[in-house]
Amino acid sequence: MKLIPLFDRVVLKQLVAEETTASGIVLPGQAKEKPSQAEVVAVGPGGVVDGKEIKMQVKVGDKVIYSKYAGTEVELDKVEYIVVKQNDILAVIE
Repeated sequence: MKLIPLFDRVVLKQLVAEETTASGIVLPGQAKEKPSQAEVVAVGPGGVVDGKEIKMQVKVGDKVIYSKYAGTEVELDKVEYIVVKQNDILAVIE
């Protein structure tokens, strides 16, 4: 199975959270905050959404920062993904 997003949706896979802080402190599992960084796994075709032409600005393989509470979490083949609208993506990491 694979996820194919519609319209201006983007499928993201979260990047792994750091287990130690910059000063070397190891964080227990519950203290770790989910990162708001992810890799783009699939991109919808864009098109007309709510009467506006939407051109997709991201592509598969891009690393991005997205809004903290954005999207819908989906699990497929024991892998967790997040489906977000393109406007929930704040920046592309280069």
